[in-house]
Amino acid sequence: MHVTELEATLDPGEAAALVLALEKSADFVLMDEAAGRKAAGQLGLTVIGVLGILLQAKRRTIIPTIRPLILRLQSELGFRLSPQVVAQVPKSAGE
Repeated sequence: MHVTELEATLDPGEAAALVLALEKSADFVLMDEAAGRKAAGQLGLTVIGVLGILLQAKRRTIIPTIRPLILRLQSELGFRLSPQVVAQVPKSAGE
């Protein structure tokens, strides 16, 4: 698989991340955009998003809470999340 093949449907960064994950036989690929997640799945890659990383960090007690970080992602980085996700992820973490 070459980056140029994936760039037809993905942005260059997503395409490069997927090709690198394939080349390195990565356990996971960090991908949040829907098109990138779909392409990763079609390539047989396991996808984790930023919220999945936060959940793992909370479960491993690396971070004390998730909700403030989700709010910062939204306010400072323009991360778009549905209200349902904003409510459900902290709940999944026991908050």
